[in-house]
Amino acid sequence: MTEYPFDSVRKLMSTVHRAPNGEIFRVHVKGAPQELLARCTDIDWRGERRPARDELRAEVIAANDELASQGLRVLAVAWRPATDPGPAQDEAESGLTLLGLVGMQDPPRPEVSDAVNACRHAGIRIVMVTGDHPLTAEAVARRVGIVRQAAPTVVTGPRLDVLDDGALDTLLAESGELLLCRVSPEHKMRVVTAFQRRGEVVAVTGDGANDAPALKHADIGVAMGASGTDVAREAAVMVLLDDSFASIATAVRLGRSVYQNIRKFLIYLFSHNIAELVPILAATFAGFPLVPITAVQILAIDLGSDVLPALALGAEPPEPDVMDRPPRSRDERLFAPTVMGRILFLGGIQALGVCVVFFWHIHASGIPYSHFTEHDAVYREAITKVQAGIVVSQFFNALAVRTDRQSVLRIGLLSNPWLLAAGCFGIGLMAAISYLPPLQAVFHTAPLAAADWAVLAAFGALLLAAEESRKWWLRQQRTVRPLGGKGGER
Repeated sequence: MTEYPFDSVRKLMSTVHRAPNGEIFRVHVKGAPQELLARCTDIDWRGERRPARDELRAEVIAANDELASQGLRVLAVAWRPATDPGPAQDEAESGLTLLGLVGMQDPPRPEVSDAVNACRHAGIRIVMVTGDHPLTAEAVARRVGIVRQAAPTVVTGPRLDVLDDGALDTLLAESGELLLCRVSPEHKMRVVTAFQRRGEVVAVTGDGANDAPALKHADIGVAMGASGTDVAREAAVMVLLDDSFASIATAVRLGRSVYQNIRKFLIYLFSHNIAELVPILAATFAGFPLVPITAVQILAIDLGSDVLPALALGAEPPEPDVMDRPPRSRDERLFAPTVMGRILFLGGIQALGVCVVFFWHIHASGIPYSHFTEHDAVYREAITKVQAGIVVSQFFNALAVRTDRQSVLRIGLLSNPWLLAAGCFGIGLMAAISYLPPLQAVFHTAPLAAADWAVLAAFGALLLAAEESRKWWLRQQRTVRPLGGKGGER
């Protein structure tokens, strides 16, 4: 007949019903045991109504703690008679008789423990912020692996109320496990703001209307799609259709993979630009009158040999250790020093290889530089080797950039068949440019001998071996780094 909805301040809900005899009305109240017990004057103790003296209240609190320590969510239930169907809220929720406690089991999903463990390895700190009883929160947190220490830091809402911003910042800066219990929406907002003040990227999960402010204020608000309220879903930037925490860990894994693939894409494309530019600069400084590679050849490399492998790199599956790395700094740029260093490293090896091939072929001919023309057969063979050298080295480069630290042999050379197909297409196109007369006329190329291809493949294999050696050195450095040291690439 009358209903007073639950809110986070009262932590109660009450309804008014007509009694079976129809002469009076009854108020039924449910809510947090501590809050409801404080409003009770009597307790229905083993079928007998007794005054709520201190010893009985202590037994009720002990029973509540026992249920909560088992990971149960506990509600207290009480009632009182009423003379009219619409009593005032304060009147309806005072002078109550406690009927009992109800323990409800809401077990976490089996996959949550693995997801929490994956987030731990990924350097993600998980802080439980809940309105539940501290014992309930700790039991659930231990069950899923959020809490592993013997004595985690447990802070309740009333304690948060007396902490100023400095004290809260100090509390959150501690590296230990933290549980925030019996909190209000205002507390959640304050915690999110405090983490952001420390420069952290904050993700918040929630399903209720009370979670909406924190979801909206967080860097990443994650709402439950199946059990969440419309208000929570509207406030969030991400909605989990399956309501599973494991989906968050999967999203982090895929997000890191996408970012890494973008970097691989850039390293692959920019490194071969060095191999195109350096031979031209070297020929200029060496006094050679012609360019080692023509504009139309560069266009053929960029459009014919590089586009498909670059796209295939964008579909590279996540690396095996992607969730074992610490999070990137939010200030880190896409072209970080590590990325630029890798571009210079791989591009330098490619440039060195094609320069050696070009000038070795020119010098081996015995013809002075000044006698060369663009129609010279030796010159056409030399520029063909430069173009083919870049294409072949880019095939090996595509294999090399598939991983940041792990050996490409560990993930398998055949695990990205689209990349192999794209690389073979580029080499096949280069072979057509070298051997088909119509394309020879367009690109001013000459047919290459089998020995030429073998030399170019050897330079490409050298590039792959050099990159594998670099990755091995990084893995060794990571292995010997002392505990507490900071990581390198993120």
